[in-house]
This record gives sequence, structure tokens and C-alpha cells, in this order.
Amino acid sequence: MTAAPHAEADAPRRVRTERRGGTLVVTLDRPPVNAIDDQLLVQLDAALDLAEADDGISVLHLRSAHKVFCGGADLDLIRSSIATPQGRNRMVAVVLDMQRVFARLENAPCVTIAELGGAAVGGGFELALACDWRIAAHEARIGLPEAALGLLAAGGGTQRLTHLVGAGTARRLILGAETPAGEEAQRLGLVQWSVPRAELPATAQALAERCAAIPRTTLAENKRCIALASAAHGDGYAAEIAATRRLYENPETRRRVSAFLDRSAAPTQERT
Repeated sequence: MTAAPHAEADAPRRVRTERRGGTLVVTLDRPPVNAIDDQLLVQLDAALDLAEADDGISVLHLRSAHKVFCGGADLDLIRSSIATPQGRNRMVAVVLDMQRVFARLENAPCVTIAELGGAAVGGGFELALACDWRIAAHEARIGLPEAALGLLAAGGGTQRLTHLVGAGTARRLILGAETPAGEEAQRLGLVQWSVPRAELPATAQALAERCAAIPRTTLAENKRCIALASAAHGDGYAAEIAATRRLYENPETRRRVSAFLDRSAAPTQERT
């Protein structure tokens, strides 16, 4: 069973969206730990539809309404999956859908930011790993501890974490079921920033606003070239040239470059 293509009308809201200028704020709101189930994935899918359809959105800011960012897969779902072959098949289908939705997030044409105010473990960290930027509270615990339960991070976690931090560190964290706190997570490369929890919302918003000032087309072209740097196939250097040609044809790029050149020339003109 895979997630339905649209949420049922009477399904409780697990994901809320709010447009703030060039940023789409996506808030996980399934208390107490934003456990991942079919409906949360359906609603996250719908939020991605919004972001992809609106060319004015440069940033998708993913956050939690609760202390925990995301505690991973729903425990009742896991419990039922252990009991019967049908349950195990359903769990595999949910994990496949996690892979699909997280891949959409990774490949979104806007910059994606995960604000980790509390624990981001298992599927919750896999969700964050699919984002371009991760900023964590010092107090947050982060990691993929599934091995301690005899499982593995199958929502893309073993792959993305290895690409991110290298095989040696990935083996340490995954095989040892480690969940380092925010500052250690930053030192290991799991997140790009770590700040005290009290400063996290304002810092994450400032990052989103800074990035939202950049045209979405520019961000998408840069993301595409960065992805090719670690791809098995594709010529990243040729992609850079093709992207440069497209951007030079973009009116907004030409306007920004002209404005920059005018500002740079101003002091020279004043001296003559």
C-alpha cells in the first residue's frame, strides 16, 4: 500500500503551510513527536506541490510545531508491521513512499531548510537529510539509531548520510546507533549550523530570508550543478556552461548584474 495521491478531506492536519514573502514555511504538527505515517507523507507531498507550482517561492522552510522535530516512523505502524506478513508489506510500502517524497524534497527547485529544534532521529533525520540546509539547536539529538532495533534507515538515510559525511563517519554513526547533540552534529558535518535553542527560530528565519532574496531560477540551476558533482553519470562542467547560458538570458539576472556593475563603477566616476 502506498500513500494516496491526495489527502482525505476529513484527515487531521499533520502538515501546515504558510507563505512568507519568497518562503514557504512548512510546519510538522502531529503531536507529540511528528511521527511519520501515510497521511503525513500525503500532506508533505501536497506542500511540495505548492512549492513547485509557485515560481515566487525560493525557499521551503521545514520546521516543527513541537519540541521534537520528528521522531521517525509511527510506533503503532511499526508495531503492526512486525506482527504479520501483511503488516511488513505495508511498512515496506510506507518506506518506499518516504524515499519518493524525500527525493522530491531533495530535488525541489527551491532551497530547502530543516530547522531542528529538538530530536531528529530515524525517519525524522532522513527527512532533514533530504534538505539543502540543516540548522540545529545545541540541545537537539540527531542521528539514525535504527541498527539498535535490528533495522536500518531505509528512507534514504544510509545513502544520503554516506554522501554527506563519508563512509567512515557514516559507519560510526549508523552502525553505532549514535545520536550526537547539535554542536557535535555540526562538527561531524550532519548539520551546517548549531545555535542555542532560544536563538534557533530567529536564526533559521534570517537564513531563509537571505536565501529568499535570490531568484529561484538561479538557486535551481546551482542546485542542479552541485548534484552533478557527486552523480555517477552526467557532466557537471558542461552543465555549468549550459546553466550560465540560460542565466545570462534571464532578465532578472541581467538586471542584477547591471545594478552591481553600476554600483561598482560609481566610486571611479566620482573620482574623475
